[in-house]
Amino acid sequence: MAVRIIVDSTTDMPQAVAERVTAVPLVIHFGPKEYVDGIDIDTQRFYQMLVNSEVLPTTSQPTPYAFDEVFSQAVAAGDSVVCVTISAKLSGTYQSASIAAAGYPGRVFVVDSRNVTIGAGILVEYALGLVDRGYSAARIARELEEKREKVRLLAMLDTLEYLKKGGRISATVAFAGGLLNIKPLIGIADGEVKMVGKARGGKQAAGHLTELIAQAGGVDYAMPVLLGYTGLEDSLLRGYVQISRELWEPFGRELDSAVVGSVVGTHAGPGAVAVAFFAAE
Repeated sequence: MAVRIIVDSTTDMPQAVAERVTAVPLVIHFGPKEYVDGIDIDTQRFYQMLVNSEVLPTTSQPTPYAFDEVFSQAVAAGDSVVCVTISAKLSGTYQSASIAAAGYPGRVFVVDSRNVTIGAGILVEYALGLVDRGYSAARIARELEEKREKVRLLAMLDTLEYLKKGGRISATVAFAGGLLNIKPLIGIADGEVKMVGKARGGKQAAGHLTELIAQAGGVDYAMPVLLGYTGLEDSLLRGYVQISRELWEPFGRELDSAVVGSVVGTHAGPGAVAVAFFAAE
């Protein structure tokens, strides 16, 4: 009996990880139009539309039926399931998955990542390592619920425009911040996206991000690490890696990266750089 890892489409991962999991899609709404995430719209088209839209898109969670379809196929094949979802404080996806899982006691286990995008992605990568070691679904779920408390996700934004559009800051603050070249820093705390700092200019923001990583406990280099970026190209991410290379040299191998999807990308806007890691302390 194999263990299958199921995620929702807000989880962003390197391609090698994504190929080993099944993603249940959310629906993205641009005004009256709906797009099934990963099917009707990919990240490139999403950011193209985001830049050209006056109204921020919204998302809606998968239905319990959508999860049940995937769970039933796995159980019918004799497998068990660990389903990792976006933070329950950010979406009703965890609830939908839990409702569906109730029909498969002892076979399907749902874990609230208490995170999003690449933060959930490194938890999934860790889960696949446990699958390779032969752990049962129940044991993997318990391990993830313990390890999720160590996951840290931090990001520096290139613009205040999308925080303004989303109503998180006023137009006056956004205008003043633009004149001063202010770069906000956000993170996940208690399962929610929160502002954790700000800096003036990209170089200062990169340094502040590195300081925040240290304050969050430092990087456990024995565990998965993942970088992310929003938008259509990764030049700002590559610039950050170069500036902060001393932080990443102990990792000892090439850093993986992934495009940050719609949930965080909507409020961050293009040009954001994100870091997900397990805290060492």
